Amino acid sequence: MLNFRHLHYFWVVAQEGGFARAAERLDMAIQTVSTQVRELERSLGHQLLKPAGRGVALTEAGQTAFARAEEIFRLGSLIPEEVRQAAQGPAARLAVGLSDGISKLAAHALLAPVLGTESLRLLCHEGEVDPLLAELAMHKLDLVLAGRPAPHKPGLRLSSELLVQAPVDWYGPKTLVHAAELREFPLCLNRLPVLLPTAHSALRGTLDHWFAEQGLQPNIVGEFEDSALMAVFASRGLGVFPVSRLGGEDLERMHGLRLLGHLEEVKEEIHAIRSRRGQHHPLVLQLLDAARRAP
Repeated sequence: MLNFRHLHYFWVVAQEGGFARAAERLDMAIQTVSTQVRELERSLGHQLLKPAGRGVALTEAGQTAFARAEEIFRLGSLIPEEVRQAAQGPAARLAVGLSDGISKLAAHALLAPVLGTESLRLLCHEGEVDPLLAELAMHKLDLVLAGRPAPHKPGLRLSSELLVQAPVDWYGPKTLVHAAELREFPLCLNRLPVLLPTAHSALRGTLDHWFAEQGLQPNIVGEFEDSALMAVFASRGLGVFPVSRLGGEDLERMHGLRLLGHLEEVKEEIHAIRSRRGQHHPLVLQLLDAARRAP
């Protein structure tokens, strides 16, 4: 069997570029270190180090051995932390994909029922819908939250459920939202600076259709993929913006924002998409059940 102590001495010598510096780092005699490395070379049947100036360099065989040694000792360095985590109990892992178009404030509200889970390890991955569905199909994600249902592709073996159909509310900074704007909503959107989700969002198409129906021509000063980022810019005075009512509670904690008006006829949809293999994940089932029972 390979002597890992000899391998470790070789690895240190290669890192330090010489036996003297390696011996100093290991707090050992140079002769001892040299002897151990020579034993490793004999056991492998190949020279690993060659003289190079005042130090040593790796031979081609040595480069291969060093690369493997790097992997071995890097993995070994992870053992203490992984053992500590294992001793504390298994982590409850939940990997969720969030499509670019959905309100991240609403997504946070949907995930809230499981955030108190002991030893939770939550992974949130944001991106375009199709790449997220590919990751879901390969079981890299447990759930995808998207603004549209899964496409009907038998090879993907995915199922989707309309989880949320929440009305949209409008908020804005206190510097822009006064009594007159409250009285004249939604006509006031013709004169106020407006922030909107980008075309990635299914909600944007619904809003554009509603603007046309109402004869509104809003002054769009900003477009955002992330609703939370849009809220931050709005709170700094950039403009008023729409957001799913599901995420409205988070906005109440944000300094400087005021409710402008309710828009019951415009709704944001969020679909929960799962793979067949992932349909029984306990945390996914918990948050889906909470969403179904929500008023």
